[in-house]
Amino acid sequence: MLFGNPKNGTLLMQDQQPACIDLPLKALVWQDAEGKVWLSYNAPEWIAARAGLGGASAGAVAAMTRALAAIAEEAAK
Repeated sequence: MLFGNPKNGTLLMQDQQPACIDLPLKALVWQDAEGKVWLSYNAPEWIAARAGLGGASAGAVAAMTRALAAIAEEAAK
């Protein structure tokens, strides 16, 4: 699954262009051999650290973190 918000993603890309490799955000939904379903994604904080994002991106990273947490919580219901 791909998730994008041009407003937030553009801020990250303008801050540090290497962030583009991880955008738009992606999540993988998969089932293991025992039938358990998993939702996996790279945390926005990890993406920020990897790309060397600065304070200009902090709000966008926080918004992405909240959005992914809400999606994961809803999926777990």
